[in-house]
Amino acid sequence: MEIHKYTEKDHAPWEKFVAGANNGTIFHSLKFLSYHPHDRFKNLNLMIKEKGSLVGLFPAVVEDQNVISHRGASYGGLVLKPGLGVHDVYLAADHLVQYLKAQGYKKIILTQPPLIYYREPDQYVDFALQKIGFCCRKREITAVIPLTCADPLETFHSDARRSTKKAIREGVNVRLSDDLAGYYGILKDNLGMRHNVLPTHTLPELTRLKNLYPDDILLFGAFLKEKMLGGIVIFCANTRVLLAFYISHNDAYQAYRPVNLLFYEILNWGRTKGFKYLDLGTFTLNMEPNWGLARFKENSGARGFLRDTYEINL
Repeated sequence: MEIHKYTEKDHAPWEKFVAGANNGTIFHSLKFLSYHPHDRFKNLNLMIKEKGSLVGLFPAVVEDQNVISHRGASYGGLVLKPGLGVHDVYLAADHLVQYLKAQGYKKIILTQPPLIYYREPDQYVDFALQKIGFCCRKREITAVIPLTCADPLETFHSDARRSTKKAIREGVNVRLSDDLAGYYGILKDNLGMRHNVLPTHTLPELTRLKNLYPDDILLFGAFLKEKMLGGIVIFCANTRVLLAFYISHNDAYQAYRPVNLLFYEILNWGRTKGFKYLDLGTFTLNMEPNWGLARFKENSGARGFLRDTYEINL
């Protein structure tokens, strides 16, 4: 196997590979990563080839001689073609590490997508990384709802069922919306009030992403007549998984239970579109659980999957 640095002529092959990879997601796409300002990161995108044929990709950035995959995305790590056996996965990972070591880098940090994002789920990457010498830097838990039930209410716990039915009785309805600015105001207020933080994306960045992916980045809004009570920004991460990137509501209308109804309607929508899972995002931060948030997501039928970050000193 050989490691090649990405060049502009590799753009189309890179994007095609991500779309057909075993574990490719929107976050591995250079189109997605292009929303970042050009001077924000020092990119180091690598291609793994065997006899001239692509078998893997590694989108990353360089910070202080450390290689991080990828600072500007939820997931990074090794993106591999379907059907690779454990030896091939090990060789791909080992060649990558040896290449970066020879280039003088000091450390590699990467976060692999959880298993639900894999077309053919296996844990060969985890095995290969640990055999090579990576250690687990942290393990977060992301809350996942399978889209298998014709009526999601059957998988909701009793209080989530009651809240969903209450939202319906109160006249709340859920629909796709293009009012990112209106929603962003709700999101910013909600995050500031609850966590004293700003959203990951600015409104112009979120708008740019929506324009880049008009069919794959969607805002579902919960409305009382024309009043937006809350919303969820959904990323169609790949053909299997919907990722709820932002979940927020106007606290003054919390009694209408808009988020419960949003979960219910998005689950219905996703199942009819052929998706397999709704990822509600993590309820841990640096391995510290938010027990209340965990309980809220579990009440809607979610169960936890690991999102592991690995590192190795070279």
